[in-house]
Amino acid sequence: MHGFGDALIGDWHLAVYAAVKAVALFLTAAVAFRLTERRTMAEFAPFDWVAAVAVGALVGRTATATDASWLTGSAALLTLLGAHAAVTRLRFLPGLGRLVDPPLRVLIRDGEVNRRNLRRCGLTEADLAAVLRQHGHHGPADVHLAVFEAKGAVSVLARPPGAPDEG
Repeated sequence: MHGFGDALIGDWHLAVYAAVKAVALFLTAAVAFRLTERRTMAEFAPFDWVAAVAVGALVGRTATATDASWLTGSAALLTLLGAHAAVTRLRFLPGLGRLVDPPLRVLIRDGEVNRRNLRRCGLTEADLAAVLRQHGHHGPADVHLAVFEAKGAVSVLARPPGAPDEG
């Protein structure tokens, strides 16, 4: 088989090897993730996303590469997960925590929108309005505090009932 057939099918032996490596790497990753801390996708900080994408790229690349063994891929995978675990723990040190996690930014305080922080977070006023609607607010006037969290979510605290308007 040459030409078009090789491009579509190739060497079936290599396909079998790739499938076996993919399963072995998947199982290795599943066990390694099971042994590390549980963090849900909604709780991912930026460094978590980097680790998740890198793990996916590593598993995909190693599974299909003819020049990379399961052992090589597993060593890289375990090193990557070990580095992620180390960064997770080093975040408790004040200086390093500020480097890894973005700072909290107040978007609304007592009904007043902080447009500078809104821009720093890459949010438009339309984005903020959508978040407020999702939290059941008609606009900034009925919000005591809206904070852009380190993990990218916006927390919204309503004004207490009967609180005076400060705007």
